[in-house]
Amino acid sequence: MLDQGAAPPTQAPQRPGQMGRLMRRKPVELLVAEGGKGEGGTLKRSLSMWQLTMISIGATLGTGIFVVLGEAVPAAGPAVTISFVIAGLTALFSALSYAELAGTIPVSGSSYSYAYATMGELVAWVCGWCLVLEYGVSVAAVAVGWGEYLNELLAGTIGWTIPDMFSAPPGDGGIFNLPALIVVLLAMAFLLGGAKESARANTIMVVVKIAALLLFCAIGIQGFKSGNYADFMPLGMAGVSAAGATLFFSYIGFDAASTAGEEAKNPQRDLPRAIMLSLVIVTALYVLVAAVAVGARPWKGFTDSEAALAGIMKDVTGQPFWGTVLAAGAVIAIASVVLTVLYGQTRILFAMSRDGLVPKTFSKVSPRTGTPRVNTVVVSLFCGVLAAAIPLGELANATSIGTLFAFALVNIAVIVLRRTRPEMKRTFRVPLSPLFPLVGFGFCVWMMFSLDAITWVVFGVWMAVGLVIYFGYGQRRSRLQTQGADDSVAAVKESGQEK
Repeated sequence: MLDQGAAPPTQAPQRPGQMGRLMRRKPVELLVAEGGKGEGGTLKRSLSMWQLTMISIGATLGTGIFVVLGEAVPAAGPAVTISFVIAGLTALFSALSYAELAGTIPVSGSSYSYAYATMGELVAWVCGWCLVLEYGVSVAAVAVGWGEYLNELLAGTIGWTIPDMFSAPPGDGGIFNLPALIVVLLAMAFLLGGAKESARANTIMVVVKIAALLLFCAIGIQGFKSGNYADFMPLGMAGVSAAGATLFFSYIGFDAASTAGEEAKNPQRDLPRAIMLSLVIVTALYVLVAAVAVGARPWKGFTDSEAALAGIMKDVTGQPFWGTVLAAGAVIAIASVVLTVLYGQTRILFAMSRDGLVPKTFSKVSPRTGTPRVNTVVVSLFCGVLAAAIPLGELANATSIGTLFAFALVNIAVIVLRRTRPEMKRTFRVPLSPLFPLVGFGFCVWMMFSLDAITWVVFGVWMAVGLVIYFGYGQRRSRLQTQGADDSVAAVKESGQEK
């Protein structure tokens, strides 16, 4: 018998059940306190508001115009300009939500981290897995189009092009898309040099591509024929929305800016400004260039044309020189998209690795350069091989559905955080919340259902693979599982006091 005066035996703390583990949230304070910290080093805070804006524009401006316009026009006809506006509006509502969360939770994980703080670990994993699809496949999709413009440039300068077998993937008449692999490896080399150096290179490339697009508008308007707009919506609203869904992957740039939260000098102030400013600039240029392009060439002439703008320049002037100039601008422009989107991918995996959901090697930071070197190399090689082996159209649609799903979650995250943490300081607030976030969510869902069945099948398979990885690896190694949220917060605070 137990002594009645003895203290009762200590009970072990109850472990949360399966549902509790799936729904555990990472405290916002912990997310912010861990900012920049990796395995063996820290990321460097070196990016200004101007550089953040250039990262956002660099990741956005180029893909929809230089590459995917040739795929979108046959789907929507001259009404492709409306498709750009629809995609831009969808992006705008989501950008408002991103701006609020980026100013409140300025970390590298972007929507993955926002979901972790508001909706729990399982939703965060699903969001992060979508971002891997969004970023990784986007890099590959853009790299495919880069090869088209590189051949245009080579043809106009030295009269030689890379043979189809080495400049197109299997299924498009080739064996291996060598240019696509090369541009990804070049971007990798820049990123390994450091975030500040990469941002400088990106800024130069962004200025060049804006100049190239303005040059196209100045010359293309001379070949404008109003008759090309006579049959404005030949494939109906369904075609317009389908084209808009395909083009939406061109608007992920502001998401790329939010992944720089741990390398920005003043993220709470600068991230919201960079996100909104870049979206306005990009949407205006997209609509302007698309309107001039369709006015200068009948919409049926865009079929199977991934270097459409260079072709229009040659048609309008009757001289190959201007097409060659635009091709040179496009080569630089698309390279900047590859650079900045690849940057975003590595930072998202950095955040997921720090949380224990993917291997630690992705969060190891070089003390010399302040960059996740192994992460950058692994991601670059994966994206490069993907770009070399898969056709553009399939890549673009897969990117769109991953992007839309992640953006939908961000709109919900704003509403949840407003309710659960109303006292938090917000440097930017979504107007008319929760109305605008709900509208953004609705737009994303609508555009997701505008994509074809095969894209949904690919998305479903991708999600199934992701869940297998999470339950087989991530859930058991999660830092919230092994260390606990309270212990992690205390450890971070104690570490900060020691310093």
